[in-house]
Amino acid sequence: MSEKVRVLVVDDSALMRKLISQILERDSDIEVVGTAMDGEFGLRKIEELNPQVVTLDLEMPRMDGMETLRQITRRYRLPVIVVSAHSTDGASATFKALSLGAFDFIAKPKNAASAHMEEIANDLVSKIKAAAKAQVMPPPPPITFESARAANKPAFRPRKEPSKIVAIGISTGGPNALQYLLSELPGDFSGSIVVVQHMPEGFTEMFARRLNECCSIDVKEAQSGDLLIAGRALICPGNRHIKVRRMPMGNIVVLSDEDRVNGHRPSVDVLFRSVATEFGSRAVGLLMTGMGDDGATGMGLMKASGALTIAQSESSCTVFGMPKAAIERGYAIRVVPLDMMAHTLNVQCSPEKAARTAQVSESF
Repeated sequence: MSEKVRVLVVDDSALMRKLISQILERDSDIEVVGTAMDGEFGLRKIEELNPQVVTLDLEMPRMDGMETLRQITRRYRLPVIVVSAHSTDGASATFKALSLGAFDFIAKPKNAASAHMEEIANDLVSKIKAAAKAQVMPPPPPITFESARAANKPAFRPRKEPSKIVAIGISTGGPNALQYLLSELPGDFSGSIVVVQHMPEGFTEMFARRLNECCSIDVKEAQSGDLLIAGRALICPGNRHIKVRRMPMGNIVVLSDEDRVNGHRPSVDVLFRSVATEFGSRAVGLLMTGMGDDGATGMGLMKASGALTIAQSESSCTVFGMPKAAIERGYAIRVVPLDMMAHTLNVQCSPEKAARTAQVSESF
């Protein structure tokens, strides 16, 4: 970068302000232009210092982090990295913050001493740089519990063999994009979905529960041995890899603690490789918003095995890194915007709809 990324650190803990600033200032491309002990001071510092990115604690006195975030997104349209408590309450607040327009989040180590903060240093720096370059997009329209009840989720879902296995890889910007996509799928969706969302351990269970509450399909955090059934999405737990396996008694997912791949666990490449091997042309691979190139190699293997491969369009991505990597290597057969993705998956996973679409295409 030709100019340093200007960052404002907002946190009520003097220790956290110091540690975050020290981590960021070690990178020659980042400048911490100021710190603030609460939201009111933070908003004043934005006016004075003109930062490009804000890191924001959610638990603060006076103006708390949530109200501060509302003000920042409404008045300044700056990307915000939430620094979240590693707890159930912290996870709940984090997902609310993402729905309000936060760019991404970092989970504080349970012991915020200097040595433990090193665990998140590289991730924090990467997200700061990605935020500075990304377009600040308004969050999708909020999905309420009322709309979830109206979504007509089946009271009982039979264990039906899926028509296709849909493997999704997603990272930065993923929680909002994935919520939008899955909530648009019908309750009788005939595919089975497996998702790798780059997310820390301890957050994916609540994420899956929130998705399940606003979707017509079923959504759960994956466990080893879960069956791949139609109308259900399985979210890979944080800090685990996920693979698919074809078994005589039914097709399943398997979790593992193997080494990180592309710096990630879970890794999209691990999932895509297994889907290519086990299901070939009976699969769909989808790469959505996220930084880096995790999943691009695996998508190439899926394409070679006969699977349909789809990348999210640049205009609808928070960060175009992962889809862009697959497109540039020639591995994405189709490029689809977020608002057309549910329709695309529904057509591809429904043999009758796919046949009708093909007939219409041939008539022109």
